[in-house]
Amino acid sequence: MRLYLLGHDYRYAVEQMLLTLYPDERPEYPEGKPEGERVELHLTRSGGRVTASCLLVRDGHSSRGSAWAPAARLTDELTEDRICQRLVKNALYRAALHAGHEKPAWGALTGVRPGKLLCSILRGEPDEKKALRRFTEEYDVSPARAALCLDTARETLRAADSLSERDVCLYVGIPFCPTRCAYCSFVSQSVEKSMALIEPFLDALMREIAAVAEEVRFLGLRVVSLYMGGGTPTTLSAPQLERLCTELERCFDLSALREYTVEAGRPDTITVEKLEVLRRHGVDRVSVNPQTMRDEVLEAIGRRHSAEDIVSALSTVRAVGGFAVNMDLIAGLPGDSFEGFSETLDRVLALAPENITVHTLSLKKGSRLTLEGTPLPGAAEVGRMLELAGQRLRAAGYAPYYLYRQKFMSGGFENVGWAKPGTENLYNICIMEELCSILAMGAGGSSKLVRLDGGRNTRLMAPKYPLEYTENIGRTCQAKRQIREFYQAWKEQTPWPIS
Repeated sequence: MRLYLLGHDYRYAVEQMLLTLYPDERPEYPEGKPEGERVELHLTRSGGRVTASCLLVRDGHSSRGSAWAPAARLTDELTEDRICQRLVKNALYRAALHAGHEKPAWGALTGVRPGKLLCSILRGEPDEKKALRRFTEEYDVSPARAALCLDTARETLRAADSLSERDVCLYVGIPFCPTRCAYCSFVSQSVEKSMALIEPFLDALMREIAAVAEEVRFLGLRVVSLYMGGGTPTTLSAPQLERLCTELERCFDLSALREYTVEAGRPDTITVEKLEVLRRHGVDRVSVNPQTMRDEVLEAIGRRHSAEDIVSALSTVRAVGGFAVNMDLIAGLPGDSFEGFSETLDRVLALAPENITVHTLSLKKGSRLTLEGTPLPGAAEVGRMLELAGQRLRAAGYAPYYLYRQKFMSGGFENVGWAKPGTENLYNICIMEELCSILAMGAGGSSKLVRLDGGRNTRLMAPKYPLEYTENIGRTCQAKRQIREFYQAWKEQTPWPIS
């Protein structure tokens, strides 16, 4: 699709909306006079307003849309960018709807964090009904999804009230799995091919842990949540887990820790010996992730275990004791159906995990499903799956506590974490709603340094692949000094007690 941006250069915002509305289109930026099938997006300022207007020419038809805001709201550069990006998105969205495009599941929202937008409205408008009305009107969100978002926003605000400016979460990424799933685009190595990489990776990880811990101690930060993900951390042996957990305890003060989570994930990696190591070190939350309880679907996605293996693994976790359990499900997997997903729900609910996360399949570019063009359930069927999940989970005593969206999701839907009362995972809320900084260690680790005063957040990325990570660990450790620089710059602008 030809894109002509006039009076602005908000390419990323426009491309986000284009992807949401027309996922098969690719942006082009031709020079010269606008012509042919195209999007013309103007941004103008006059009469105390800033206005975005769109002309959409597609399939031989023309349609228009516009959005505006008072110029007085553009108080600084960051605020101006945020408002103007929203205006150009809304103008394109309205032009597409005028052209007859079906309304997307989340209306005009394109980002991964709809709850963050609703929370910002709720902080200024404590009347939930008024806040929800503004949210649905401003972003054209359906009443059902707005209500779902409100449920998770309440949990976000409760979590935010429990945190201080010193609080941070730690993430440790272990980029190894027994096998690679067909839907996966994460950088994870199958241990069938990369067993020799694990020990050098752990040696490098120990150096990064020490580097991050030095910054945490210097700044007087407080660790409230520790999350070990991947990959599949329990791909590591029991002695390797022992070494890793011991080093985390040695380097960090974990006395204020409110939860300690490890993604056991794959049932074929779960043993009594590994679980006992985790319990000795205070781990109190694990995942046992089936994705589906249908053996033929497990085979289609590249899992080398059965549904009964999942039941057996959960039994092992319960026998060791002391863990809250999360189980992940995915709506829209190859070979699955509404009836099959319903069967999976029944079996998982019978196992009574404390948390159940229902994901919508996201077709990432690097996954085998995308590369091979595997047939999948359609968006309408996936929507029925998600609706059923919401009904069944609420009836079973679970409540939604966090949600997020991804690119290339089937039907443009969402991922939702459901929890029994009192078992919500703080880390999931913090990372999705940007409530505090996440300090990441490990290959592909993405630290996000969060400014709670509305300033710009900062990302620090580690090399993605285990060998690349290991070979560049010196540079990665040196980059951790940016944590100190970030917090010191924040202190200079908004004083708060950093040691």
